[in-house]
Formats: sequence, structure tokens, C-alpha cells
Amino acid sequence: MSILLLLLAGFFLPLFPLSMVFNALLARFSHPAARVALIVVWPQLGVLLVLAAGLPLDGLHGGLFLWWGLATAAFYAWRLLTVREIGQWAAMLATSAFALTWVMAAASRHAADLQVFALGFAMAPALLVVIATLLERRIGAAYSGLVTGMARDVPRLAGLLTVVLLAAMALPISPGFFAMLDLLFRSPPGPVMLALLTWLLWSWAGTRLLRDTVFGPRSGAETADICPAQAWAFTAVIVLAIVLKLIWTGA
Repeated sequence: MSILLLLLAGFFLPLFPLSMVFNALLARFSHPAARVALIVVWPQLGVLLVLAAGLPLDGLHGGLFLWWGLATAAFYAWRLLTVREIGQWAAMLATSAFALTWVMAAASRHAADLQVFALGFAMAPALLVVIATLLERRIGAAYSGLVTGMARDVPRLAGLLTVVLLAAMALPISPGFFAMLDLLFRSPPGPVMLALLTWLLWSWAGTRLLRDTVFGPRSGAETADICPAQAWAFTAVIVLAIVLKLIWTGA
């Protein structure tokens, strides 16, 4: 029974090729609120199924899902290097990050650890989905290379994209940074090495996306920047997520 629960959880804490369901749903939904809700809620359903199977995951089944999750995370992190559309980039990032929850499931006995881990990695993809929508409404597309020079054309939106991409790379002091540190400190050396490779690929892909959108020559598209109230609202969400993660970790 537990193996069936874990396989079902593989749709929600995405394991390749079961992960294609999550990505297909994200691509199908066009409204940003629906996509954000899916990113936040979908992995929590997987956490509930893993909890029903029992923590921590151990034995042959536990090892299988641990390495399956790590392989999925590294695979989608590598795919980030080839993705140019920001909304799709967010989906690949979410798939990669949520797959790492299997490593936490093998290392932790507490349900809240998995729930907070998944929530910590949901913030950056969710905000990237919103940013992609803002770009599409203003320019008609959210492709790196097509949208360039945002720092000059739309400085507030460019600043927001920069902060969110830094959070997507799990750099200090983003929620993903603390979640990744928690995973690394709990895990044995083998999984740690593959998790670090995944982290490195996130940083590489995020740096490329940042270079090709925020910096460089202007795209020439005339568009309005987001208003100060919108910028402050996004800032409040980011700060709240960081504060809550700091409270949880006790930092």
C-alpha cells in the first residue's frame, strides 16, 4: 500500500515522467491566479500522500524515491538552461525544486519540515508566473532575448525580476536558501553532491536569464512600468516569506 501511495505522490512531488502531468496543467492554465494556486497547493498534496506512507522514507523503497527525486531535480535544472520563456522557466524550476522534497522525506520525521520545504520553494516560481503575465500584457511576450534592457525601460519591474531570480537561485537570504541548507545538513554525502549540482544549475540558468532580460540593449518596445503600489505589494510578499522562514528556522 505504501508503494502505491508513494507512486501517487510522484505526480504531486514531481518525479519524471510523472512530472509531465504537473507541467501540462501549468501550461493549460492561462490565468496567473490559477497557476500560482497550482504551484502552491500541488506539492502539498504530495506531502500529504508521503505522510500517509510514513516518515522517514527508508529501506529499498525510500532509497529508490530519494534517488529518483534527485535525478528528476537535476534533469529539470539542466533543462532550465534551454528555456527562454519566463513562465515555462518558472514551471521547470518548480518541478526541479519540488522533486527535492523526496530527499527531505528520507531525512526527516516531521510533517512540518516537508510542508515548509515545499512552501519555501514555491515563492519564486509563483512570483515569476506573475512577472511573466505582466510582461505579456505590456510587451506581448516574456521571452529572454526578445525582452532585453528591462533595467532601462521598466526599472521597477526589472528590479522585481532581479530579486525574484536571485530567490529562484536559492541565494541568501531567500526562503529557498534556508530550505536548501536544511536539506544539505540532514542528508548523507551522496545525495548532497547531486543536490549541490542541482543548486549550481539553478544559479547558472538564473544568471543567464537575468543577463538576457534585465541587462543588455533596449528591446525598443514602448511599455509602462509597474506602479509603485504594485512594486511595494510584491516587496511585501517577498519580505513576509523571508521573515516567516527566518522564524521557522530560528535564525
